[in-house]
Amino acid sequence: MALKHLKDKKRLIACLTILVAIVIDQIIKYEVKTGLTLGGQIHITDWFYIKFIENNGMAYGMTFINKPVLSLFRIVLISLLGWYIFRQIKLGARTLYVFVLSLVFAGAVGNLIDCMFYGLIFSGSSPYYVSYLVPFGDGYSTFLTGKVVDMFYFPLIVTTWPEWVPVWGGQEFIFFSPIFNFADACISVGFVLLILLCRNELSQISFEKKATGNGEDNKKR
Repeated sequence: MALKHLKDKKRLIACLTILVAIVIDQIIKYEVKTGLTLGGQIHITDWFYIKFIENNGMAYGMTFINKPVLSLFRIVLISLLGWYIFRQIKLGARTLYVFVLSLVFAGAVGNLIDCMFYGLIFSGSSPYYVSYLVPFGDGYSTFLTGKVVDMFYFPLIVTTWPEWVPVWGGQEFIFFSPIFNFADACISVGFVLLILLCRNELSQISFEKKATGNGEDNKKR
């Protein structure tokens, strides 16, 4: 009974983490997409802006895979990760490990939602007018090809390269120029926590069925 209760508690933590992170991510994206023109920004401090951009690629605007292929690849990876999370719960993994994996899962799903549905339900974004909701299917793109909304911009250092520096001399230098979203942050924070706090679990990753005793040992940690 105690073991079942603990597993139920971990399932609840995983589900709540995923739900809350996705809801926060989507609320922020909706407010930015329907409240700012493309490229528009809100000055919070000199080192923090809300700046609306869109991208076709991966986290932090990276692009090197065809968009539909990338979206399908994401679906496969997210499905595998979701299966792995609930398998770890069944095997008695630490609550911390389950939480961190759920955070990464939520971030991946948050960006996938943009790719799957934003092109179907929003008008195209423009520097001259804000985007708005349209009847389903009348949006700017097709299923799996929607653009990911990014907005967090932290230009911590803005300066100019000295003239004597080869290639970049005289050009503007911005320390930490990527623009990202809440989902990206969930993925990044999750990976950092995995590396710092869950190295033991990472070193023992296996897709083979473990003995019941191992699960009970993990439960007691």
